[in-house]
Amino acid sequence: MILLAFCSSKIIAQQSQPNVLVFYVDDLRAELGCYGSKTAMTPNIDKLASEGVQFNKAYVQQAICAPSRMSTLTGLRPETLGIYSIFTPLRSVHKDVVSVPQLFKENGYKTVSIGKVYHHGTDDKKQWTNYFSKEPNTYNKPENIALLEQFKREGKKSNGPAFENADVADEAYKDGRAAKYAVESLQKLKDDKFIMFVGFSKPHLPFNAPKKYWDLYDKNKFEIPERKKPENMYRLALTNWGELKGYHGIPNDVEYLDDNLTRDLIHGYHASISYVDAQVGKVMEALEALDLRKNTTVIFMSDHGYKIGEYGAWCKHSNEEIDVRVPLIVSRETSYKGRVAGKTSDALVENVDIFPTLVELCGLEGPKTDGKSILQVIDRPNTPWDQVATAVYARGKNIMGCTATDGEWRYTEWRDAKTQDILGAELYEHKNSLLSFKNLSGNSKYKKVEVRMKGLLETQFPRNQGPFLQNDTPRN
Repeated sequence: MILLAFCSSKIIAQQSQPNVLVFYVDDLRAELGCYGSKTAMTPNIDKLASEGVQFNKAYVQQAICAPSRMSTLTGLRPETLGIYSIFTPLRSVHKDVVSVPQLFKENGYKTVSIGKVYHHGTDDKKQWTNYFSKEPNTYNKPENIALLEQFKREGKKSNGPAFENADVADEAYKDGRAAKYAVESLQKLKDDKFIMFVGFSKPHLPFNAPKKYWDLYDKNKFEIPERKKPENMYRLALTNWGELKGYHGIPNDVEYLDDNLTRDLIHGYHASISYVDAQVGKVMEALEALDLRKNTTVIFMSDHGYKIGEYGAWCKHSNEEIDVRVPLIVSRETSYKGRVAGKTSDALVENVDIFPTLVELCGLEGPKTDGKSILQVIDRPNTPWDQVATAVYARGKNIMGCTATDGEWRYTEWRDAKTQDILGAELYEHKNSLLSFKNLSGNSKYKKVEVRMKGLLETQFPRNQGPFLQNDTPRN
């Protein structure tokens, strides 16, 4: 009887397995209307938040594309995989690690990858039943096209301009095409069981978006961020934002960008967010029109945060709160009787939790991961949850930055990657802001806080663990 009951419950679970649609956005911090932004116009994402649970304290495991996305898609942290750079594809090192598309394909799901899902498109390409590759950046203004052709003739290695606002249709840029492929895929798969990742590249550089999204904003109304760097910060805590300096028109020899260029870039970042928001709306509209929403869980997430001039810096590539905290919205299928909508959660959750969450949601048996399912938090947003969320950022092969947050304080140790000796420490308060301008590590007034945060950090990064795993050399 016990065996029969077990088999029956398993059959019922399989029959009620939902579809999954994941919007995976690049370089998007919590700069959204639903997160309280005073500037970003994101009505479609805000609507999705009103239909699900918005996580206010969601964190990535490393603030850079490739390792972060590998971590999401395998449920394994960068320090477990040993990959910390954008240059090493997952499968060049780990042949046997089970991934999201692999597991779901083996369990009868149609697996769909559109746009930028993995950083390296070659990773798990055969595990996607429908695969639309990540496209290169598109420029539409004649003068920018001519500039790129000139660079090519001259053999000059340079990206194009850092932003563009051509008066074109959405599909003239790649995220508009990604939305089109997603809608077409939903139409074809409406009678199948599927998991679909829609990878939108914006607001990643270059900030190229149709003019109508730029026109939503007045450049002159954007405030210039506080450029002051945190007092007593570790010397390698921030970067020289070389990623942005690789674009045409960005000076290489300045400490700070001038106000005019700063506002242009902030304008472009916001236009790109609104552009992505419109594409989310198109896909969600198709989901509703095809009557798929009743059996489709929708997740909206980002691979890491981003700086748009804060601390005088740009891009990601750090352990700062603004780089590792991300938006995360989960809206369960509308047919689910216990569905929660329009709620927020302050539970500490991590992108590494997404894989085990999907496994439980869909009634599968998954591999061992470093994360844990947050399904019960999605169903009960006030559920007490983890005490800590952690991340890493390597500075070359010899220095590792390890960071931990309890949701209010962030403690970071910069360690010798081989000996675990502490080279520097930082303690920042983030009770009311993504930014903090004073390193309180070593301040006697905050000694108890630092001791407690140090203990939380060492639950993930014990000093006696030996050298950090290093797999950042691709293997054929």
